[in-house]
Amino acid sequence: MTTPQAAENSRAAGLMVGSMAFFAVEDLFLKRAAEALPPGEVLMLTGAAGALVFWALAASRGEPVLIRDALRGVPLVRTLAEAAAAMLYIVALALAPLSMTAALLQASPLVVVAGAALVLGEQVGWRRWLSVLVGLAGVLVILGPWQAEFDPTGLLTVGCVLVLAVRDLATRMMPARIGTFQVAAWAYLGLVPAGALLMALMGHGFVPPTPWQWAGLGGALIAGLFGYYAVVAAMRLGEVSVVAPYRYTRLVFAIVLAMVVFGERPSLSMLIGSVLVVGSGIYAFTRERALAKRRSSLETPSFP
Repeated sequence: MTTPQAAENSRAAGLMVGSMAFFAVEDLFLKRAAEALPPGEVLMLTGAAGALVFWALAASRGEPVLIRDALRGVPLVRTLAEAAAAMLYIVALALAPLSMTAALLQASPLVVVAGAALVLGEQVGWRRWLSVLVGLAGVLVILGPWQAEFDPTGLLTVGCVLVLAVRDLATRMMPARIGTFQVAAWAYLGLVPAGALLMALMGHGFVPPTPWQWAGLGGALIAGLFGYYAVVAAMRLGEVSVVAPYRYTRLVFAIVLAMVVFGERPSLSMLIGSVLVVGSGIYAFTRERALAKRRSSLETPSFP
């Protein structure tokens, strides 16, 4: 008989898979836009549009956006990390194969595990440390720096993963009084100056988008918003340790889209590296879930 929690976990898993499909579609639209327009411009336009949406959502919940908390402490660190990661990622989407970018991005949860142990002092056993090392080995296999066809643009995504870990660790430290939509609005607002800075660094001027390019940017925004809503709903509905591994379905969607739309053919080394990264990530989640259940059983009093 299916328990209520098991049923909620199933629905949450479906939401998580759906959210990853939306995010893969968002990446597809962003890659097309960043190949045709200056990447910094794409960042500015999507940031401005997303900020308006989340500002409105925050206002509907009585969560003010223009407050001092946004410009100091952990929230500021998170916003800056989000902006830096977005700068690296949009350039990676413009220059690197979509399949490789998506594969390298899957290492992010493992870097967060290592960061949580080193920065936040969380207990991480040798098995999860081993999974982190295996995942990092997978990143090296994907990059293949020893190969003649080594693509250095993959290092942009590696840098993005490291900065995303800072963002996620800052999110864990965020004061409970700060709402989700406030955080999202600040993140999107931060993309506007980040995009302007990227345009200046790359020496790009503003290029008026064509109607089709506007449509692509709109598609990226809509897909991103649906993905964001679905991932938040999934994490609130189901158990994190059960739902989180379904994040890796994003790689499947991304590879399929890269093959169909861009004609990419993932190499054997990229597929092997992806298996190492995803497998180690799933093991880390599974191990964390087992440890959480063990801690819960030890904390539950037993009576004769």
